Amino acid sequence: MKYDFTPLNRTVTADQSETAGPATGYWQDAWLRLKKDKTAMAGMLFIAFLMLAAIFVPMFSGISYGDQDFSQTNLGPSMEHFFGTDNLGRDMFIRVLYGARISLSIGVVASLINLFIGVIYGGISGFVGGRTDRIMMNIVDILYSVPTLLYVILLMVVFKPGLMNIFIALGISYWLQMARIVRGEVLKIKEQEFVMAAKSMGAGSGRILFKHLIPNSMGVIIVSLSLSIPDAIFTEAFLSFIGLGVSAPMASWGVLCSDGINSIRAFPLQLFFPAMAISLTMLAFNFFSDGLRDALDPKLRR
Repeated sequence: MKYDFTPLNRTVTADQSETAGPATGYWQDAWLRLKKDKTAMAGMLFIAFLMLAAIFVPMFSGISYGDQDFSQTNLGPSMEHFFGTDNLGRDMFIRVLYGARISLSIGVVASLINLFIGVIYGGISGFVGGRTDRIMMNIVDILYSVPTLLYVILLMVVFKPGLMNIFIALGISYWLQMARIVRGEVLKIKEQEFVMAAKSMGAGSGRILFKHLIPNSMGVIIVSLSLSIPDAIFTEAFLSFIGLGVSAPMASWGVLCSDGINSIRAFPLQLFFPAMAISLTMLAFNFFSDGLRDALDPKLRR
C-alpha cells in the first residue's frame, strides 16, 4: 500500500499574525506598553522638558538668579519678565528655573544614594537570610518606626542648613523603604530554578546576588526609585520653606515659596509660580511612576 503525503502549505492569516505578534523581550515589551500610556508619556516629556530648560535657559539668558534691579520691583508677567519680578527686582522666571536645578538635583542625588544603600542592604539581608536577616531587618524596622521627615529635620538641625547637608540628611534616611522592597524581592526570587542552577555550577554568593537576584528585581527597584524622587523634592521644598534647607539667596522652590508667602496679599503671583512648578513636577513624576509600574508588572505581559 502506498501513501501519498502532501506537505501542508503553512500560511498565516492576518488575524493569526495580529494575535501572535512579534516576539519581544521584557524591557522592549515594557517600553511598548509604557508608550501606550498617554499620561505617563506626558509626565515623562514634562520632566525631560523641565530638566533641559533648567540646564540651558539660565545658561544663555545672561541673567543670574541673584541679579537685582530696584527700578523693576514687584512687576507682573511681561515679555521681558515672563513670571514678573520679586520685591528686589529679581527675575522670577530665571529663579524658578534655578530652583528646578536645585530641587531636581536633590531628588536625583537622594534617590541614587537610596538606590546604592537600599539595594545592597536589602539584597544582602534577603540573600543571607536566617539570623543575619532578622537582625538587619530589626534595625530597619526600628529606624522606620520614626517618621522620615523627623529624621531629616533633626539631621538638618545638627548639620546646619545647606545644599550638601540636605544630600547627606536625605541619603541617610531615605534608603529604608528601598531595603525592605529589595529584601522581599530577593526572598521571592532566590528559591527559583535559575538560582539553584547557578549555585550548582559553582557561582559565588556575590555573583548570584549581583548578577542574578538584583538584576531580576530591577523592575520593582526602578518603580520605587521613580517614586522616591518627588518625595525628596517635596521634602527639600518643605525644609527650605521653614528655613532648614537651602538658604537665600539661592533659589530653590522652597525658598521661593517662603519669599512669596510674605507678599501673598499684594503680589500672589510670586507664590503662585514656584508653587505651580512644585505641583506640576510632583504630578508628572507620579503619572510617570504609575505608568512605569504598570508597564513593568509581569502579570500584565501578553
